[in-house]
Amino acid sequence: MGMTIAEKIIARAAGLETVHAGEIHTVALDYLMSNDGTTHLTIDMYNKLKNPRIADKEKLVWIVDHNVPCDSPKTAGSQKKMRDFARENGILFYEGEGVCHQVMLEKHVVPGQLIFGADSHTCAYGALGAFGTGVGCTDYLYGMVTGGSWVLVPETLRFNLTGKLADRVTARDLILTIIGMIGANGANYHAMEFVGDGMKNLTMSDRISICNLCVEAGAKTALMEVDDITLAYLKEHGDRKPAACFKSDEDAVFEKVYDIDMSTIVPVVAKPHFVDNLAPVDDVKGVKINEAFLGSCNNGRIEDLRLGASIIKGRKVADKVRFLVVPASREVYLDALREGLLDIFMEAGAMVMNPNCSVCWGSCQGVIGAGEVLISTGTRNFKGRAGDKNSFVYLGSAATVTASAIAGEIVSPYTY
Repeated sequence: MGMTIAEKIIARAAGLETVHAGEIHTVALDYLMSNDGTTHLTIDMYNKLKNPRIADKEKLVWIVDHNVPCDSPKTAGSQKKMRDFARENGILFYEGEGVCHQVMLEKHVVPGQLIFGADSHTCAYGALGAFGTGVGCTDYLYGMVTGGSWVLVPETLRFNLTGKLADRVTARDLILTIIGMIGANGANYHAMEFVGDGMKNLTMSDRISICNLCVEAGAKTALMEVDDITLAYLKEHGDRKPAACFKSDEDAVFEKVYDIDMSTIVPVVAKPHFVDNLAPVDDVKGVKINEAFLGSCNNGRIEDLRLGASIIKGRKVADKVRFLVVPASREVYLDALREGLLDIFMEAGAMVMNPNCSVCWGSCQGVIGAGEVLISTGTRNFKGRAGDKNSFVYLGSAATVTASAIAGEIVSPYTY
């Protein structure tokens, strides 16, 4: 019996020839990433250990991204704890560099690795052919002090992509459509694997967007085969070399295979308060908005900013609408600055922020109040995600969000 990509990566990490879904194996971890959302809790637990130790500090990457700059004295205290601990223990530490997943993809992740991240959207690393998965503080601490962990090998759902997305239909529309199709629990503790002739029509930014949101269908991880697009990205970002390049065997076993023609995908939005509460944009046109957000680990890359800028250039943000534009990393910010994209947004009346998570997680920058409506390229839209529990979050693509910011209400990305 052959193996899937997920099985091959776990086998490599476990030092075994073969593994199969349903088995539990002890694995060595390539990286452990943590951010300021929970690292202070990990430190508190670490300090209570009888014999605290770090197995391999070279495996640890800590990134401040959720509240940048600090929003309160309490946040400042937790970030200082993180900063001081990292300095004292020689842990690689980033602050002000951008959203953790974007930073990891730009600087560290390579194909074939098994990575734990103390953040649920760690599955984004599958865009580079790595098994990334989110864990809680306890599992993170165990990996931190031992260098390894255990993994239940997941079943795999395979998505065979063909065709090409239409103009102003984005990879975000594609993955939201898939989540709407299989449901928010449709991939619980599964790997979601993406293959097919259509992959050549997806940029690395597209691929990250797809893998990043797979956790919203309950996936343990998301994975894509390594190809020339992957290798070109690695070369452009530090000339990094793969640890291993895997693809599923022809006789690998998949729980289910979905065939998706990307040319049939249309612009969509996820309505409050669930990511799988999906509708074509045309079905929700006219919903008045108070705020629009273009950013996050899902849609804050240079391609997203280019798309938004191409729509808003020469136009203005609607009266009484706040439009936040937040590059996902320092690299993206500088690229957008050099290309004049930030000028376009600012001249249109948008607010351009420093690279960070921003309103995506509703704790800083643009938090919305009771009764307010946000259309967002963020990752989630459950009650209270972006602020008050009585607010409303719609999720859409960079094109849909930008067009809606201009109109003051949700509109089709083809409106302008």
